Amino acid sequence: MKYLFPYIFERYLARQIYAAFGFILFALVALFLFFDILSELGSVKGQYTLPLALLHVVLKAPSRISEIIPIAGLIGSIYVFAMLASQSEFTILRIAGLDMRRGLITLAKISLPLVILTLVMSEWLGPYTENLSEKIRMKALGSSYSSQFKTGVWVKDRLRDEDGSGPVRPGVRYVNVGKIEQDNEIKNIRMYEFDDAYRLLSIRSAASGRFDQTGTWILDDVTETRFKETKQTDPLNPVYSAQTFIHPIVSLESEVTPQILSVLLVSPEKMSIFSLGRFISHLRDNKQDAHRHAIAFWKKVIYPFTIFVMLTLALPFAYLKVRAGSVGIKVFGGIMLGMSFQLFNSLFSNVGLLGSWPALLTAITPPLLYFILAIVGLRWVSRA
Repeated sequence: MKYLFPYIFERYLARQIYAAFGFILFALVALFLFFDILSELGSVKGQYTLPLALLHVVLKAPSRISEIIPIAGLIGSIYVFAMLASQSEFTILRIAGLDMRRGLITLAKISLPLVILTLVMSEWLGPYTENLSEKIRMKALGSSYSSQFKTGVWVKDRLRDEDGSGPVRPGVRYVNVGKIEQDNEIKNIRMYEFDDAYRLLSIRSAASGRFDQTGTWILDDVTETRFKETKQTDPLNPVYSAQTFIHPIVSLESEVTPQILSVLLVSPEKMSIFSLGRFISHLRDNKQDAHRHAIAFWKKVIYPFTIFVMLTLALPFAYLKVRAGSVGIKVFGGIMLGMSFQLFNSLFSNVGLLGSWPALLTAITPPLLYFILAIVGLRWVSRA
């Protein structure tokens, strides 16, 4: 700790902020998990017992923690700075030479461990435990993943030869998956293949399928209907012939992996940076709109560093005199400030999506505006 915080006042501030942060984080996570447990009680039945429901909710805690860390950092630091102001400790630190620049540098160093904690929770531990949580729930309930569409999940794929292998050729394949089981097995598969002129080439349906380690789909009980246009003198009145084939097993090369299918069932805001980057590449390769996922990607990249913005927002509260308000009022103001940031951040993302604004600009504008607000407020109170 001495390497990161060489000065005594830095270690003192770090200990105070980390202690308040830990307490508030624990309280907020416990509150949210309590509401999650209440909402999960309605699903308790059969093999899905109450202990499994509790385990399901507890395994979601890392994802909750990553969402709450910035707000907990804001509230905790406001409480610490308000207490230091009420006991004139911050005034002593200012007299000893703690100016605004040194204060911002100290807060930046204090925020580093919290940034690392956020990245660990949101990118590694959170996705792993959430996936494990869903598997436990699905196994107990005997259910499977599904999408908001009644027909299942739809995804665009690249077209290959008639046997499903070979190099990519002009055209497109649309894949419809009815269900995704817990072991990455898919059910009720339908595929529609079109050439580069969007003429239907084939319809393929399969009862089930599984992804092989070699990167191919193994489809079972496949019924395939292929369409071919016969030569006609009148181009406005084409005639097609159809042939139907039944195959017990078909091996099919595809860029649609189980990871991509599972991504389609999760909102972009809950995906990891790695999953978002891979899915954005898939969408762009297939000439699909990736704007929503690009905004979510940059928000996930920038989000850990909003912790420094939250700590900076708390610093002006240390300059307020005791007569400016009690500690409780300052903490309440911090809660309102944190809620306003979350609301503005979500609202600006939706506006940027509707307006097709650049993804990076849409993601960085809310924290940048609040950082400017913190600097302006800090300059104002430091001159008072």
